[in-house]
Amino acid sequence: MIGFNSDGSVIIPGAIAESKQKREIRLSKERCILVRKELVDFKPKKCVLHIRVSDAFSDSAFVSSVFNSVNLTVSAKLVKINEKEFTIEIGTDFKRCSDCTMLLNRFREYLDGSLIEDRGSCSMKERAFGYDDYFE
Repeated sequence: MIGFNSDGSVIIPGAIAESKQKREIRLSKERCILVRKELVDFKPKKCVLHIRVSDAFSDSAFVSSVFNSVNLTVSAKLVKINEKEFTIEIGTDFKRCSDCTMLLNRFREYLDGSLIEDRGSCSMKERAFGYDDYFE
């Protein structure tokens, strides 16, 4: 059931609020990163990964070293916003979804699985064959 606050905004369900609070606690105390995937352009498709490094890291240089260690076939650009936030712009190519997944897996491998992934507006679904990779 959907409820509304007195100002007309929607009341966030307890499970969603609890998971959001757990994620914030994890980002403040554990060594992990939060990656939010966004689809920014539709014709041609262009994606952006927003990366937020947890407060438990004293140095965030590993983001650029992991990014540079991956051999991507698509054009990609790492932009450092500040010490804890980065964006990776992934250009249009047939293999953009595969390369994005490969990059996220490399981060996951480096962090021993401590990666929080938020799909955002990403339209890619988990599957073996990437229709988006070849036909859009």
